[in-house]
Amino acid sequence: AREFNETVGITGLILTKLDGTARGGAVVSVVDQLGLPVKFVGLGEGVDDLQTFDPRAFAAALFPDAPAGAA
Repeated sequence: AREFNETVGITGLILTKLDGTARGGAVVSVVDQLGLPVKFVGLGEGVDDLQTFDPRAFAAALFPDAPAGAA
């Protein structure tokens, strides 16, 4: 990701296939090291399945029992 960014200049990330895999951990590392935002997430197979990434909603889905506002 670092070399790709140096070559083309990435402005943000799209995390696809979020529905059935554990790719989130790899993206956390890229976001941390490159300081790039996740802009979209793919929750299915088609382009219509891309949704704007909402970090609060994502955290709430990971931790459904957390108190409101904790995410």
